[in-house]
Amino acid sequence: MDTRQKIYISLGTNKGDRLKNLQDAINLIYNNIGKINIISKVYNAPAIGFEGADFLNCCIILETETLPENVMQELLSIETHLGRIRDKKAGYQSRIIDLDILFVGEEVIDTKLLQVPHPELHKRKFVLKPLLEIAPKLTHPTLHKNIADLLGTCDDKSGLEPINIWLKNPGKKFQFTGYNYIAIEGNIGAGKTSLATMISKDFNAKLILERFAENPFLPKFYEDAKRYAFTLEMSFLADRYQQISDDLSQLDLFKDFIISDYDIYKSLIFSKITLPEEEFKLYRKLFYLMYKDIAKPELYVYLYQNTERLQENIRKRGREYELNIANDYLDKINTGYLEFLKNQTELNVKIIDISDRDFVGNREDYLWILGEICNKDDETQN
Repeated sequence: MDTRQKIYISLGTNKGDRLKNLQDAINLIYNNIGKINIISKVYNAPAIGFEGADFLNCCIILETETLPENVMQELLSIETHLGRIRDKKAGYQSRIIDLDILFVGEEVIDTKLLQVPHPELHKRKFVLKPLLEIAPKLTHPTLHKNIADLLGTCDDKSGLEPINIWLKNPGKKFQFTGYNYIAIEGNIGAGKTSLATMISKDFNAKLILERFAENPFLPKFYEDAKRYAFTLEMSFLADRYQQISDDLSQLDLFKDFIISDYDIYKSLIFSKITLPEEEFKLYRKLFYLMYKDIAKPELYVYLYQNTERLQENIRKRGREYELNIANDYLDKINTGYLEFLKNQTELNVKIIDISDRDFVGNREDYLWILGEICNKDDETQN
């Protein structure tokens, strides 16, 4: 379930290098809070309510899981970081940057910190005009008018002049367009599902998630590995084959690429660890018979985490049947993956050490990982 919400933000500035102020604010919003879906044109508008230099104004749509009041706190911190000093006694005044939340989806919020919809937005042409560009169908939840209607009845007669310079969306620096299919791999608890899911949401990818929760033999395997190893690996073999075959063959015209939280060779790596030698030889023969025609990812990303961090993550997600996994088993899996990646010749591999990173809880770490994935200069050609 996607728990992110769309937050509509107005940006304005009339001091210093105005275009740079807007771009710096957008960069900080992206780095600190979340994905920026779209940025409006920039408009030049006269100051309203006081004598001052003209403003440059624009609007953006932010997509984030951060709660609205926390977003507002972040925006205030960004204003301070960029040099704004608030003086409540001074009334309207010139400012380096002004960041206002206009809408949070269709919510109505009234707290000491945040009033949504913004109580003045329907009176401000410099807000409504850029907002109309990026959200024409958005409806005011209390006035029950869309943005076009609000603009048409707005009493603000001040002139707006569009500026023929477009601000840059920071998310565009991460380019996945060269790939049709990316696989995110890693040990148990490495975070591959979380990362694949986050990338799919941020970059419009079709998501393929392993259906491990539906496998009835997995809890039994952790209770009695010798008895259920072959049954477990065969059931995974069949299910992964069916899922990958189905999902890779079904084109989605509305998605830009495919990303999965596993690769087909996972079956071979785990089975080599869990099965006796004779059973593994049989399993490997079946594997190559089934998978010889399956499409391989253009990019294979292996998330490396040390065993201590893996155990921390396993405890956090709290799957009962995983809580007694031994360190030795996790070590063998890491070794199995690294041996496989060292010796195979068919995949374009990136190994990323995330032992000191928390990309789920820390957006800076998430953006760092995106940079590592999208940096083609350090790809390992195998």
